[in-house]
Amino acid sequence: MKKAKVKRQKVKVKREDAKRVFTSAFCLLPFAFLFGEQSVLNPAGPQSGRVNSLFRLMSYVNAAVFVLVGIAVLVAIFRKRAERKRKSDEPDISPDPQREQRMTRVVMGAVGVTIVILFIYLIGSYTTGRGLYSPAESKALSIKITGHQWWWDVEYDDPIASNIVHTANEIHIPVGQLVKLRLTSDDVIHSFWVPNLSGKKDLIPGHEIVLEFQSDSAGEFRGQCAEFCGYQHAKMALFVVAEPTSQYRQWAEASMAQAAPPSGPAAVRGQQVFMKSSCSLCHNIEGTLSGSHAGPDLTHLASRRTLGAGTIRNTRGNLAGWIVDPQRIKPGVHMPPNQLAPDDLEALLTYLQSLR
Repeated sequence: MKKAKVKRQKVKVKREDAKRVFTSAFCLLPFAFLFGEQSVLNPAGPQSGRVNSLFRLMSYVNAAVFVLVGIAVLVAIFRKRAERKRKSDEPDISPDPQREQRMTRVVMGAVGVTIVILFIYLIGSYTTGRGLYSPAESKALSIKITGHQWWWDVEYDDPIASNIVHTANEIHIPVGQLVKLRLTSDDVIHSFWVPNLSGKKDLIPGHEIVLEFQSDSAGEFRGQCAEFCGYQHAKMALFVVAEPTSQYRQWAEASMAQAAPPSGPAAVRGQQVFMKSSCSLCHNIEGTLSGSHAGPDLTHLASRRTLGAGTIRNTRGNLAGWIVDPQRIKPGVHMPPNQLAPDDLEALLTYLQSLR
């Protein structure tokens, strides 16, 4: 009996803790995209600026309507109380033509104001929608984004096949240049959203959708999947790195190059471990015999900021944990665990960290 009672008390405590955590998260949710890396109120490009202008217009108008309705309700309450004090206890059911006329004018005026506000919203939404797309497609940087559970495949289009760049979970763009994203999905519906640069766009399997945006300032902008897509939906982030044109060209030229040959005995052994293990069956490293795109491209893995689509920072220790047991870090991820001997793991880490 005592054990059962203690067990019930523990379950109750866990439920209360979970309830407190959920309540705190729910209360902080409205502020999640107002401050920090992801901010809808800090536009960095013309497309996000137009969306932000429409948001501010609707916010100001809605706030004014809220205040006016609140004032009208208070006036009605106090006027009703004053009428009750002036009148006798016997109810007066006789109609008052003047009062009915006043009420009719008030209602018609409110309806008219509502129609005007809706037309303002309609015009604002229409102009914002037209302003999100530019006819100068020939000058746009074309990038294909494919959503997977739970990571982003990034492919830079180029008419020359050898110049096509593959990367994952990071998008490098030049400042001041229009970018055209061709969005699609490989499995389920995802949603691409970088609040500082653009609105949301859904990724539909088997269907390509175009999203255009531009960054007017250099910086790193965090994005994420905004459509529930499975167990690790919350850990499907990406980063847009806006750089000056010269720096972007340097990055693009470096990304077109094949992986540098391993230097040193540890890196050579690490490459051998990679090729002989299951790693080469899912990942591609340009310049080697591994050419699978089932998982992220690893040609320049060491230059990326994070692992697992923003789940952890790209450090040697985190990379080791990710290789050995990715399920512990990101449960449900499609990458299997890899049981490697300590010496093989160290060599593999040395090789992967040389891929810049």
